[in-house]
Amino acid sequence: MYEVRDVTFPCGPETLAGKLFLPVGEGLHPAVTIMGPVAFVKEQSPIQYATRLVQQGLAVLIFDPRNHGASSGEPRRFESGEAKIEDLRAAVDFLTEQGGIDQSQLHLLGICQGVNWAIEAAAQDERIASLGIVAGHYLTPDTAIMYLGDAKSVEARMNRSAAAAAKFSETGTVDYIPIVGSPEALLTATAVAEWYLPWDNEAPWFLHRGGWENRITAMSEAGIWGWQISDAASRLLLPVLMVHGDKAASGPDIPKRIYQQIPSAHKTLHWIDGANQLQFYEDPLTIDRVIAALGPYFRGEQISL
Repeated sequence: MYEVRDVTFPCGPETLAGKLFLPVGEGLHPAVTIMGPVAFVKEQSPIQYATRLVQQGLAVLIFDPRNHGASSGEPRRFESGEAKIEDLRAAVDFLTEQGGIDQSQLHLLGICQGVNWAIEAAAQDERIASLGIVAGHYLTPDTAIMYLGDAKSVEARMNRSAAAAAKFSETGTVDYIPIVGSPEALLTATAVAEWYLPWDNEAPWFLHRGGWENRITAMSEAGIWGWQISDAASRLLLPVLMVHGDKAASGPDIPKRIYQQIPSAHKTLHWIDGANQLQFYEDPLTIDRVIAALGPYFRGEQISL
């Protein structure tokens, strides 16, 4: 039904590793590049969307951002919004060099925290024809308080991150924190930990999962909890499809507020009642409902919601 190629492409001095999904058949295909959740590897939610979108006649590129998975970059598991924006633009560069792809139909898809970097890249890069943002963990001051409890806790995390960055700059020593499973982790919700922890398994029969690690550099936090995506969202003039649910990341109110800030004359909000964040990652029924909107949207057709 489709072809999958293991690919690599450069982003500055780094080499990014990915998979390119191509529909069967000749002709020029619209193409989608996917950016997944915080500290993801391509074998998590991106591959769930890629295998479905390619069956909608779309070429799809998924990849590990620098410092993660099979891609190069040090320190390992350093999460940088600026770097991920550059990685997305490098992925678009790569797609422009591939045969069989419609160069006028290059799209971005962000999932969970990846929506922020997809928004930023789309606001900067005129080659992007449209943007899809699904189950967004939209980074705003209100989101940081929602996840960490109060402004004092946010400040403590920011200070810890700054101290870790100073230590790395002075000594080259990298401090790490868990992503889940601890009060000191980046994400402390029990439900999120229960989903992620099985991925931290290096047994040989789980190698197809991409080697996800339950750690992130402590100096990453400032760039997460301190980001404000509203500015970039207010510059989006291209078509935008936002998909969200009542129990998805950042709750129901913050995404709706971000949506209102988007000035595009061609924007659509697709709300999936009752869906929680983890369903957007792996539940086939929920993802199929998302794809039913994303497929026609990326093909430039009318969406029936």
